Amino acid sequence: MRYYFFLAGVFCLSLTCRGATAPPASSLTTAQLISRLTAAIHNLGSIRCNAEARERVGTKIAPDYTAMKIAYNPYRVYLKNRKGVEVLYVTGQNDNDAWVYPAAFPYVTLSLDPNGSLMRKGQHHTVLQAGFGMIADLLNGPDGRAESVFTRSFHYTGDSTAQGQPCYVLRSDYPQFRYVAYRVGKNESIASVAARFGCGEYRIIERNNLSVDSKLTEGQELQVPNAYGRRVVVVVNAKTYLPASVTVYDDRGLYEKYSFLDVVANQPIPAAEFSKDYKGYKL
Repeated sequence: MRYYFFLAGVFCLSLTCRGATAPPASSLTTAQLISRLTAAIHNLGSIRCNAEARERVGTKIAPDYTAMKIAYNPYRVYLKNRKGVEVLYVTGQNDNDAWVYPAAFPYVTLSLDPNGSLMRKGQHHTVLQAGFGMIADLLNGPDGRAESVFTRSFHYTGDSTAQGQPCYVLRSDYPQFRYVAYRVGKNESIASVAARFGCGEYRIIERNNLSVDSKLTEGQELQVPNAYGRRVVVVVNAKTYLPASVTVYDDRGLYEKYSFLDVVANQPIPAAEFSKDYKGYKL
């Protein structure tokens, strides 16, 4: 099951969010668009949507389609894909493990570490990254200061309309993208190295033949991407300023693509829907 931290697609898909009226395109600058996009993400209290994903795993593109519900403060998420696999994670419950119904033999609910190898095998992101936070990090940097060359490469490039919804297109072209040699420092982890380079953990794991649980040693040399992608296209809904889609390309072509449909934002989700006993769940 793909966890969709990061919406994608080269085209804008149907949204049902409510939001402010879009300003005339001529009055919008790159800085304004990024500011309004990140503010819309940070102000989310909840979201429901259906998400389509395509992630490159090895040499193949793995597709998935998932219905998701997310509530924030505290973070709670429920996912169900077309195969019937269900995932429920509620901060502070179940020893901070996720409940997972595998929709396969032996058809019993498992408690799994959301950062562990079983849940993350063949996944670009974790269930804890579902939502839009990583997009804000890409645009403003993890520290919120947007000082990297990569974050400055995003520009508002024009408008688009799809499914009757006006959208803005935000694009980064970063031909400097490449893998660089990096020597691991004291007490560093895959996560800390990924944060340093803003490249995500998955490529580091894949490129260096590591596992999710691999421990790094001081002085170990890694091949690490110097940015998140060679080209990134973020399509932003012009009414809500929430991402409608994102496509990421790297040196090998399409890396990941997520598209969000039927988005309903900031309509409270009853707490019962984040319970494993909720009607209709097989958890």
